[in-house]
Amino acid sequence: MTLLGHDRAWSEWRSAMGGERMHHAWLLAGRKGLGKASFAQAAARELVGAGPDTGDHPDILTLTYGPKNKEEAKKRDDGKPFELARGIKVEQVREVQRRLTTRPTMGSRRAVIIDPSDDMEVGASNALLKSLEEPPAGTFFLLIAHNPARLLPTIRSRCRTLRFPSLAKEEMDRLLRELSPDTDIATRDAAIAAAAGSPGNALSFVALGLGQAGQLMRRIVETGDRDFSLRGQLASEIGMKQDIPRLQAILDLARAILAERIEQAGPDPRILVEKHAELVRLSAEQPTYNFDPGLLAMEIGTLLVSAGEASERANG
Repeated sequence: MTLLGHDRAWSEWRSAMGGERMHHAWLLAGRKGLGKASFAQAAARELVGAGPDTGDHPDILTLTYGPKNKEEAKKRDDGKPFELARGIKVEQVREVQRRLTTRPTMGSRRAVIIDPSDDMEVGASNALLKSLEEPPAGTFFLLIAHNPARLLPTIRSRCRTLRFPSLAKEEMDRLLRELSPDTDIATRDAAIAAAAGSPGNALSFVALGLGQAGQLMRRIVETGDRDFSLRGQLASEIGMKQDIPRLQAILDLARAILAERIEQAGPDPRILVEKHAELVRLSAEQPTYNFDPGLLAMEIGTLLVSAGEASERANG
């Protein structure tokens, strides 16, 4: 099945496959949740001549997050839950490079998928660059990147880029109605706003049930919260559990709400931009610092109150 927004990428990929000399490295660029990983796996199967339902293929090597350390690796090997590393390590790249010294197993082509390539550690990026500069015969690289600017310029320059566009709100709404028909309007609207054109993110937000939280945050921006009652309700809605995916989704939704206000702002949106930047900072720090959910809700609410006041002044 071709996912929404993939038609142009498939056209470019298949045109290249049918040409005389296919580029050896491809950068699949776009927001997280657009289906780039699904495209990479399907494209790799076409490349090596594998059917869609034939299971793992020895000539498709996928490099992604591994265990955090040796202790977590042992848990993985024992079949137990294990913690993932924050990035792709140089040892992982070198292990793949050792496999590239042999010929493909079942044909003349091999695919290496790196997902996400923009989360490689510095040493891993430098090691990969050597393979991109002197690619083994018959080896093709597919680098998935949610934020291509984080890649080394020398890596980007050696790749042909396939761009995966974000979906329009109308497409997102239609997709959610099809895939999640029982979702209430408030949750669907919140998911569409927070996902910013990414269907994968939207479906994740729907699963987290963010409709009520979205409504509360919009009320805080629009009406203020002098007695802190709305912020208290927001804290209750978020809950006291350290649920990192849910907290990150709440932060994404708050950022989306402020982004809308910035678009509608008058001639001086600087304060709104500053509050949005504060939410971006909180989003980056949350996975590391594990903020108390209640305090985080209060900080988000206070930023939204300030943004609402600034929006009124800018338009007033």
